[in-house]
Amino acid sequence: MMFRHATLCLGLLVAAFARPLRAQEPGLHPQSTQYEVPTDPLVRQKLEKWRDQKFGLILHWGLYAVPGIIESWQLCSESWIERDSTLAYEDYKKWYWGLSREFNPVQFNPAQWAGVARRAGMRYVVFTTKHHDGFNLFDTKQTDFKITNGPFQDHPQANVAKHVFEAFRREGFMVGAYFSKPDWHSPSFWWPKYATPDRNVNYDIRKYPGRWRQYQEFTYNQISELMHEYGPLDILWLDGGWVRPRETVNAEVRAWGAPIPEFSQDVNMPRIAAMARQAQPGLLLVDRTVHGPYENYQTPEQRVPDHQLSTPWESCLTLANNWGYVPHDQYKSPTRIVHALVEVVAKGGSLLLGVGPKPDGTLADEAVTRLLTIGQWLKVNGAAIYNTRPTAHYQDGRTYFTQGPRNVRYAIACLPENEAAPAVIEWTGNIPRQGSAMTLLQTGRRVPWTRQGDKVRVTLPASLTQQAGSYPALAFAFTAN
Repeated sequence: MMFRHATLCLGLLVAAFARPLRAQEPGLHPQSTQYEVPTDPLVRQKLEKWRDQKFGLILHWGLYAVPGIIESWQLCSESWIERDSTLAYEDYKKWYWGLSREFNPVQFNPAQWAGVARRAGMRYVVFTTKHHDGFNLFDTKQTDFKITNGPFQDHPQANVAKHVFEAFRREGFMVGAYFSKPDWHSPSFWWPKYATPDRNVNYDIRKYPGRWRQYQEFTYNQISELMHEYGPLDILWLDGGWVRPRETVNAEVRAWGAPIPEFSQDVNMPRIAAMARQAQPGLLLVDRTVHGPYENYQTPEQRVPDHQLSTPWESCLTLANNWGYVPHDQYKSPTRIVHALVEVVAKGGSLLLGVGPKPDGTLADEAVTRLLTIGQWLKVNGAAIYNTRPTAHYQDGRTYFTQGPRNVRYAIACLPENEAAPAVIEWTGNIPRQGSAMTLLQTGRRVPWTRQGDKVRVTLPASLTQQAGSYPALAFAFTAN
């Protein structure tokens, strides 16, 4: 009973530290600058299909939702991590992993999640099957540290990942499995013999190669389960880029500031990739920040690149401040997300938006409301986003441009939040063909336009200019020169 009381107190204490981390952010994955074009024609075909989707959902969910803290990072003993200073580190780890006895999402309803995402205009999903803490949201046979071995085990949807994937497939989504390469719960990664000073394996692999081979086999077997037992998958999204071959650590990687051991933490991606693609032909592999044949698209985190990129990429941004559920989190406005989506797509990327379900298995009402508002904009303006490709001249001030099929060009003017649209929208470059109709997607009607040199002026109907804050952005379709 004394320990139970301490657990409750600790939950309150760690919740107090549940705030967004912005000072150093060593937990973020920057974008790698090297890219290797896939050679497998099925992968290239899948990659083009993925590039058409443009807007995805990533769901971070796990034990960290119970106290509402920053995913599993507080298990990591690095200087940027904040925890209750009165609690011994080993006691914290025991408490955290003990949350598996409390995680009981009895209102879990993946069909509702998928329905909200579809109405939000999203087209692909990445679901966290296992974060760095090692807790599995699928019925793995490699460990008992899993959702099907706790208070939720008798629920008809206890094998959570299976039902999430099925629900999103029914809504027509491309489906991806997030999987953490590091596993801090595995004794083959964090060996209890030693302390755990940082995010890396806590023993010298050169001295104990047999133990690391056990971890490689553990990782291979878990990914094999996902590839063979959970239906068709489009993406294997591998997180934990510090777990990588030593030869891929270059000056760029060192500049990120994460601790890097002198030995290789190689999980044998060639073997994993061969198995995964035999089971799932054309599978997209996203070995984040490990440039080479297994990073089929790049994933800058919590930022939008400052220029257009020619390689396939997605910006991973959160709807609130945190990836996982944190009570009283601050949510970004729908306008801000729409503007980010427009900028990302114009620069050649896709937007993967992060939402953390609550510990009971529901989505927060505020998250749902904002997602549906974003979907209202996409419902009428989606032609300027989906199935488009970037143009050479992709931006003029707050107006961005995309290229659709059959030489259709789109201009998307991002409007200041809570302000009415101006009477005239202007941009330079991307000149419509002489005599081309200019269609405002918001209404489906033509609007008058004129050209003065390389400047285009579009006159808006008065009905739009009198409604402050009603439209995050206005999209125009025309035939370009």
